[in-house]
Amino acid sequence: MSFSALLPSGGFLGWTYLRRTSNAQIERLAKSAEVTRDEAHFREKIGSIDSAEELVADRQLLKVALGAFGLSEDLPNKYFVKKVLEEGTLSTDALATKLADKTYAEMSAEFGFGDYATPRTKLSVFADDIIERYRQHSFEEAVGEQDEDLRLALNADRELAALAAKSTSADTKWYSILGSTAMRTVFETAFGLPDSFGSIDLDQQVSVMKSKAESLMGSADPAALADANTREALVKRFLVQSEIAAFRSTQTQSGALQMLSQTASFLRDLHNG
Repeated sequence: MSFSALLPSGGFLGWTYLRRTSNAQIERLAKSAEVTRDEAHFREKIGSIDSAEELVADRQLLKVALGAFGLSEDLPNKYFVKKVLEEGTLSTDALATKLADKTYAEMSAEFGFGDYATPRTKLSVFADDIIERYRQHSFEEAVGEQDEDLRLALNADRELAALAAKSTSADTKWYSILGSTAMRTVFETAFGLPDSFGSIDLDQQVSVMKSKAESLMGSADPAALADANTREALVKRFLVQSEIAAFRSTQTQSGALQMLSQTASFLRDLHNG
């Protein structure tokens, strides 16, 4: 994409800047030639699409559809996407319901090819809803090209606000968080959990998340994240922990290089002596 996000800094300073300028930057993105073409094509064609097969056959439509859910990397995987969309989400055997990343189920349900006799592409507001998502995710991807942590922060802030507002149980919300690669990364980093955390039993993961959330957020229920200040505190903790981890990694690499250099110097002196 030709659009480049304005990002003067990383970390929490960069996050503060994005919070202040993201709406204006998304408006600028929407006026870019590529996005304008994609959106115009989507508005013109999507209402006539009756099946997943028709959708994946049109690369430009598929680009917007996948981009709206942050799944742009799947653009070449037409057979996989077609299967996800065709099988819907109502059957326990449906592919989307079996995938760890629940974004696919969200996309399948949104299009409705496998869930309804008439897909949701026929709704008058459908194009507007998808295009709004497409712009947001495109902006996040542009930010991620410069700073992946800030992309994750933007994604988490948006997704958690929506998740917190749902009337589902706390455990169901945690399963949704753990089923999202982006949200899981933010929580695991913010809570200081080890890389091996994802390998333990899922129910145990939920138990650990609830305990950590109670301690660090003041509530074990993700519904607390409906509060903007609570989300802000979580994002700040994530960004600070990410910076600490990056610093430690740099120091470790620097120390290793210094040790190798000293060893090489010692061996040269030994050889010359």
